Amino acid sequence: MHFFNRITVQTPESVELEFTLAGIGNRALALLIDYIVLFGSLALFWFLWIIFASQLVELLSNLTGGNSGLELWLLAIALLINFFIYMGYFVFFEVLWQGQTPGKRYTKIRVIRDDGRRVSIQQATLRSLLRPIDDTLFIGAFLVMLGRQEKRLGDMAAGTLVIQEEYVVATSSFSVSEPAQKLAQQLPQMANISQLLPDDFAAIREYLQRRGGMLPKAKGDLSLQLARQVRIIIALEKLPEGLTPDIFLEAVYLAYQQQSSPGF
Repeated sequence: MHFFNRITVQTPESVELEFTLAGIGNRALALLIDYIVLFGSLALFWFLWIIFASQLVELLSNLTGGNSGLELWLLAIALLINFFIYMGYFVFFEVLWQGQTPGKRYTKIRVIRDDGRRVSIQQATLRSLLRPIDDTLFIGAFLVMLGRQEKRLGDMAAGTLVIQEEYVVATSSFSVSEPAQKLAQQLPQMANISQLLPDDFAAIREYLQRRGGMLPKAKGDLSLQLARQVRIIIALEKLPEGLTPDIFLEAVYLAYQQQSSPGF
């Protein structure tokens, strides 16, 4: 049973990131919490639906003298809504909360794609659709315990990993320019730094640590690509004039570090 497996993934920008896999214990606890929330929501839905359906049937019976099979139609509609709530719970939260559900957020684990990027609605939907199969006879649990990448069927089909959330902020081993330090103080007011995930921060850190050994063209292309992606993630509309991609990335690094570190 691999409770502390680590895995290295390569992003499309050729940056290697290392993650700790969530492990069967954290995943089981997260699923238990999610099922408590989910089945509580379903129980509330059925309670309200029964009240609504009984009153509707009684009303139509009084008006028309019969219901013409209305109970069966209402039951079919309720079952359909029940299915969408069950399937949509995981899809909704994993897309809205960037790979987390209430259970995953409590246990500090997250779903990401195999290339380290955040999951999209396609991956979240595939994982949710295959969940009933994974839950049957604990198939998913056995696959997680026996597989090197700890993937259940839903993860295999969707191309996803479940990792531990790591907020450890490493001390920088590179120099940070003065313009970047000034910009870092302004960024929290200019953009939404909280939208950065730990793996986004890790990609920025890896680039800043390794840029000294890169060829000028490769360094320029990668820094520009990373800067554009980070700018979209943090919803920064306009950069101050005269900034290079490196200064911007240094500033984002510092701003995220200050936001995540205790005492700030």
